[in-house]
Amino acid sequence: MTSPIPILSLPILSLQCGKVAPFRGEGEPSAIAKRPVAGPVRVHRLGLEGDAQADLSVHGGPDKAIHHYPHDHYAFWRGAIGDHPLLNDYGAFGENVSTAGLTEDTVCIGDRWRLGSALVEVSQGRQPCWKLDHRFGGAKVNAACIRSRRPGWYYRVIEEGAVEAGEVMELVDRPFPDWSVLRVFGLLIAGDHKGDRDGLEALGEVSALAEPWVRRRAKLLGAPG
Repeated sequence: MTSPIPILSLPILSLQCGKVAPFRGEGEPSAIAKRPVAGPVRVHRLGLEGDAQADLSVHGGPDKAIHHYPHDHYAFWRGAIGDHPLLNDYGAFGENVSTAGLTEDTVCIGDRWRLGSALVEVSQGRQPCWKLDHRFGGAKVNAACIRSRRPGWYYRVIEEGAVEAGEVMELVDRPFPDWSVLRVFGLLIAGDHKGDRDGLEALGEVSALAEPWVRRRAKLLGAPG
């Protein structure tokens, strides 16, 4: 397995926060509609100050405190679903952090990044859900996100602090260089475990993996071949 090329630092293009509100003006509440914020933002154990999640059974918590989605992927989505208005700004996928130059193949589970004065650690990839389809007016974003392996990822907060758009985030530790978010997402979500039992077993060495994905790995290991 080829290790991702380390990217040591890159600028933060935008930071987004959102409040819980009825989804698209009706029905189930959600905080996926996140908007860019200006100035310094406090980073707490459960995420950015001023940000919220609606369904805490599947969103938020220490292992999913901050969501990072590569702005690099927006060009792909314009080709896949058309020039949707949401793609004209940051936060289309409900992400808190937007950057260019860092994608799922170049970030690893367990990476520790200095985010302003805070220290965060990559805990898992995002497992997309139906809300992405609803947010984009019925476009098949959820399935395409899995098929194209463009999920983004989550951070847990190791040290609280503050961050501001325009600052540079820096990689300070990479304990699992062979376990990119892309590889782990492929094994646990996109079906690669069917042809890579050895990889699924070896994933057990990644102690930084979030508990829900630890349980998913165990379930897949116990499933019939």
